Amino acid sequence: MEETVRILTYNVRSLRDDRAALARVVRSCAPDVVCVQESPRFFGWQRAARTMAASFGLSVVAGGANASGNLLLAGPNVEVDAAEVLYLEHKRGYHLRGMALAALRIGASRFTVASTHLSMNLEQRVHQAGEVLGHLDGFAERNQTTSRVLAGDFNSYPGSVEWGILTERLADAWMVSPMGDEFTSTGPNPYQRLDAVFVSRDVDVVRAGVPTDLIAKADEALASDHRPVLAVLRIG
Repeated sequence: MEETVRILTYNVRSLRDDRAALARVVRSCAPDVVCVQESPRFFGWQRAARTMAASFGLSVVAGGANASGNLLLAGPNVEVDAAEVLYLEHKRGYHLRGMALAALRIGASRFTVASTHLSMNLEQRVHQAGEVLGHLDGFAERNQTTSRVLAGDFNSYPGSVEWGILTERLADAWMVSPMGDEFTSTGPNPYQRLDAVFVSRDVDVVRAGVPTDLIAKADEALASDHRPVLAVLRIG
């Protein structure tokens, strides 16, 4: 059977909810890589990130407060070739946003992955959509990776201007091969898809979506106000 790569993206709301339930949700998805948004950003954030990663059976690759809460975690089967964190451009009065990026190897698969979280403000978000693509491409080119994965909380939805900017260059994994549920936010009755995984056109999407067949509904409700998105990919 051809090897697949399992990438999970998850807004964990600064670990303000049930951490044991959160760990159960992540472990049930058996991810190789987790793209976290809203990881701890204040005093002790590095220790909190390591503790969270360990509860998932993973290790910290890059990010945290130095990427505005975006964090990359990976399993023991993942080799890290390079990693980088950065802040996005922002205007006074808006939250500072960032990215965590890494060039990874899993078996024969080599790729760049990035975690990000765009602004709540439309004007900022439209600008940031183009900006994150530029950073993704630049990092991938510097590290000689063709395959690219961009995951996160985009504070937007299919059909929006910023979603269109992203899908001009990348494929929306849910649209390619949907599984489970679509909506990721917010709370006990989700009605919108703010969280997503986008991939370069050379990546084969086996399936992507909220993995309702894997996670316990009670744990999902306790773990965060967002739902996780799992993308199972074939990367050459």
